[in-house]
Amino acid sequence: MDGISAESSLTGVSKAAVLLLSLGEEHAAGVMKHMGPKEVQQVGSAMATLENVTTETLDSVVGYFITTIGGQTALGIDSDKYIKNVLTSALGADKAGGVIDRILLGRNSKGLEQLKWMDPRSISGLIRLEHPQIIAIVLSYLDSDQAAETLGYLPSRLRPDVLMRVAVMEGVQPAALQELDAIMEKQLSGSSGTQSAAMGGIQTAANMLNFLEGSMSAELIDSVVETDEEIGQLIQDKMFVFDNLIDVDDRGIQALLKEISTDVLTLALRAADEALKEKVFANMSKRAAEMLRDDMEAAPPSKVSDVEAAQKEVLIIARRLSDSGEISLGGGGEEFV
Repeated sequence: MDGISAESSLTGVSKAAVLLLSLGEEHAAGVMKHMGPKEVQQVGSAMATLENVTTETLDSVVGYFITTIGGQTALGIDSDKYIKNVLTSALGADKAGGVIDRILLGRNSKGLEQLKWMDPRSISGLIRLEHPQIIAIVLSYLDSDQAAETLGYLPSRLRPDVLMRVAVMEGVQPAALQELDAIMEKQLSGSSGTQSAAMGGIQTAANMLNFLEGSMSAELIDSVVETDEEIGQLIQDKMFVFDNLIDVDDRGIQALLKEISTDVLTLALRAADEALKEKVFANMSKRAAEMLRDDMEAAPPSKVSDVEAAQKEVLIIARRLSDSGEISLGGGGEEFV
């Protein structure tokens, strides 16, 4: 493999990985202590896959971070106000609201925040005997992929009720959230938390379904529709499936393709609409598009489950790029069915 020699070609996660590798174990560990579980996983994976980083790249990455940090003199100011102003400027008031609540809650929370570091099977074991409303609040606090997996481990009879409660939830009172956080922390051994947050809602329910295996997702949405057809339809309208990528603009498709391996893309496109395939080809170099076509034609038949897994991987990457503001997924919701 050729050495990595161009800082500009690296993603933000890869740049962070290069920097951490250059700091040494002690300092890198100190930095990672301040990261969330997803950030640790993303950066850790990037660190594990980096090979032959050139001195030129290292110098360039370090220079990039020095320049970036040099322009951010946040010391000595109201950090809460700073966070709100920065995120509102970057994301707009509507989108920033939920993110701000999540960040400030996460800073003060102990019990609920610990759940993010747990295995979904363990989380389900911890909450499965709680009232469905408590379970819905906990799932709304987790990231959608972790929440979906946790939901999958809950008893099948419980899932539709919990999903419905997530969908109709509009928020949680500070006192109730503080009490729940204390309960979770007591069970996990810790302290207390506070701060309210906008949680739950149609979009959150759709996000969870997007991450579930196809048949389970379809079964759940059917159960919700039987109970409340209007809410079921609202959830479906917010779901973002693989073929919805046709609505992402060319610049977004190009950014997405940089993050996806050829093997995953080849498999994911097997069951895609022709229009989406052509859009992908149109956003690649002529040579790369020809090679991808050849790979798809030469590939042996694939299991539907393998194709769905590849599409899910693509959509997870699309969600990450959307959350960071690098692409826009359009009017739909978030991820996988």
